[in-house]
Amino acid sequence: LFDGIYPFYPQQRKAFVFDVSTIIVIVVFLTFACSFLLIIPGIRGRSRLYWTFRVLLSLFMGAVIVAVQFTADWETGWVKANTSYKSFSRALVNADIGLHVGLAGVNVTLMGNPVNQINETINYNEHFAWSFDADYDHSYSEGLERGLPSPILYVAEKFTTQSPCSMHRQYRISGHYASATLWVAFCTWLISNILFSMPVLVYGGYMLLVTGAFVIFSLLSFSTVRNSPVCPIQFGTAILRTGYGGSFWLTLAIGVLCFVAGMAVVTLHYFNLDLLKTFFDLHEDKAEEYQEMTEVHVSSHFVNKGL
Repeated sequence: LFDGIYPFYPQQRKAFVFDVSTIIVIVVFLTFACSFLLIIPGIRGRSRLYWTFRVLLSLFMGAVIVAVQFTADWETGWVKANTSYKSFSRALVNADIGLHVGLAGVNVTLMGNPVNQINETINYNEHFAWSFDADYDHSYSEGLERGLPSPILYVAEKFTTQSPCSMHRQYRISGHYASATLWVAFCTWLISNILFSMPVLVYGGYMLLVTGAFVIFSLLSFSTVRNSPVCPIQFGTAILRTGYGGSFWLTLAIGVLCFVAGMAVVTLHYFNLDLLKTFFDLHEDKAEEYQEMTEVHVSSHFVNKGL
């Protein structure tokens, strides 16, 4: 120990918006998109535009449905406060404290104003997971042993199982249900793409509506934590307040987009089927067929023989 602090320990920090899993998902879907763009020149006529719009829009929906499960900004909050930096020390620092809640855990950030204060660099970002294969209390205990700053431990303590706030149970259960519902939405998204590749377009539209419904259900599941009383996270006179983050609103936009696309397909099926078939490249254009058969060569030998 050096002055009561562990001077050397592995830093297990994690970005509060993007992590390795999110980057992998984005790279996979970008690979599919780039592969499609390589073959798109082989599609003739207006169908090229229709195919590009359909495929890129569908890939965007699937990428968001999967990626938001690994992001940590479903609920975010920041506060600027003068707070103690270490336990058993009267030294105060001016810092921005952030809380970022995801479906699988929380990120607590601490950024000094300025970053260098009391001869130290104050720039922390710690992740505490509560997924099925993770032990939140154990992660918190490791943070205590590593000597994390007091503001991070104070915020993280609110989500422990022993905390009287019961925030761990509320957020963990709602996050698990939201994640499970999003995986079901991803499965229905796959089924809708399979149906769109066959001449049963209206059923693909129905599955898009089901996908949008499950996405909205996941948002409702996560938003249930806002209906229960939450313990205040207070630093002196400043209170850390949270609100819905970017991942929540992006998921809402994808749910609405699935509803709009599904309703458009179903409406066109019943009121303008020809336009729907043309958009999905299932409509046979007779004009093009006639245009391809502009010249007919008949052998005079076979004509005379037949006569």
